[in-house]
Amino acid sequence: MSAAIEVRGLGWRAPGFALRGVDLTVPAGAVYGFLGPNGAGKSTTIRLLLGLERPEAGDIRLLGEPVPDALPRILGRTGYVPERPHLYHHLTVGEALDYHAAFFERWDPSRADRLRREFALREASPLRTLSKGELGKLMLLLALAQQPDLLILDEPTDGLDPVARRDLLAALLAYVEERGATVFLSSHLIHELERFADWVGVLDGGRMVAELRMEEFRRGIKRLRVPRPAAAPDAPPCPVLLREPDPLGGEAWLVRGWEAAHAAWFAEHGIAVREVGDLDLEEAFVELLRATRAARALTPSPA
Repeated sequence: MSAAIEVRGLGWRAPGFALRGVDLTVPAGAVYGFLGPNGAGKSTTIRLLLGLERPEAGDIRLLGEPVPDALPRILGRTGYVPERPHLYHHLTVGEALDYHAAFFERWDPSRADRLRREFALREASPLRTLSKGELGKLMLLLALAQQPDLLILDEPTDGLDPVARRDLLAALLAYVEERGATVFLSSHLIHELERFADWVGVLDGGRMVAELRMEEFRRGIKRLRVPRPAAAPDAPPCPVLLREPDPLGGEAWLVRGWEAAHAAWFAEHGIAVREVGDLDLEEAFVELLRATRAARALTPSPA
């Protein structure tokens, strides 16, 4: 499996925050949802991917080439939508398109014009008069018109109304289907990614919590209700992320990678699984963060 993004041991530090040993792999052609609460380090990671910050440790490869050594070639094939628009607000929409076209050899003027009309953006409109939703659409238009092989999007729908969000995501998915591009989309809104992401990476407090296929994330995290065992079993068939008292008696266990056959393993070890509870995607995300933070509190890392 080839990778559009490969990160190993990424480290970066600023007062009050650090990225610590971040590893992630984005398969070529995948839509990868990069999830985490606000302040988790998602935007910092993206800035490091694009060479806007220099890491203190680790290796980064985009589209098979090293960052920062091959950045000119990489950026020519990468579309980027930052969390905050970086546009000259004295320009009109038409002037912004012409300005950006001058920097990209692969710029497609027909695609740019088609998207402008689909997004109902008037060429003569000054950027300072556009709504937040219109600016979001313009930023995606500029990225897609570059005909990128890789799209890196930082909270592209944050604060947009449902109609603008729908239009933006529809244009993005149409491009992915047409071109087979890879998408790395940062968000703290997990329900937004549920319909179309192939992979999920979860970042919290500057550390990767999980990286797995969306289907595994959707189906594999369960809450088990079990009698309180005398001792925890050795080498369970699925990782036990969290154990805590169950208000109904016994214990509630949060497990990852659950399969129906695992119930027999627990029974063989004297633990009767009374109930296997499904979690919706947002519950699974919250519980995964809670379990990770509980484990981290027990084994704090050096500063």
